[in-house]
Amino acid sequence: MKKTRILLPLGLLAGLSACAALTKMPVGNRAVPEPAKPVDIDRYMGRWYEIYRYDAPFQKNCEAVSADYARNADNTIHVVNRCRKNSVDGPEKTATGRARIVDPLTGAKLKVSFFGPFHGDYWVLDHADDYQWSIVGEPSGRYLWALTRNPRPSEAEKAMLRQRVEQLGYDWTMVRETRQ
Repeated sequence: MKKTRILLPLGLLAGLSACAALTKMPVGNRAVPEPAKPVDIDRYMGRWYEIYRYDAPFQKNCEAVSADYARNADNTIHVVNRCRKNSVDGPEKTATGRARIVDPLTGAKLKVSFFGPFHGDYWVLDHADDYQWSIVGEPSGRYLWALTRNPRPSEAEKAMLRQRVEQLGYDWTMVRETRQ
């Protein structure tokens, strides 16, 4: 009986911890934030240029990175990612995928697939009211992208993005600036 009384509270504590872990996952010693505000997905469509990112194996040696989003007839989103290998003038590499909104209340959480049935999280963590910049991540904190509509934003805009990335809890020492 004593064992049951001890295990039950421990089980409840573990369950509560698991629930908390589902809402925020660690980024270093901090937590991955939830998206800051809703996303009007139609205003999000179009071309974005990557300004900063956490380096990822699938983007090794990528420069001049851009992403194009367009609404499909079935309400999914057609995604085309482009990069130039090793330099802004290097050979172009393209990846085409499909995204779907998984949080229709905010439009800020999507699942993206570039490889058949395998989907990854794509969360718009924050964006400008006029959709001129956005910061994208996912719940594990392994990936981060700061995007703008302009391939060469001003130094002031880049500084603002850096500050916002840090405010969201990301480790700036892991951020790489993308050459455009």
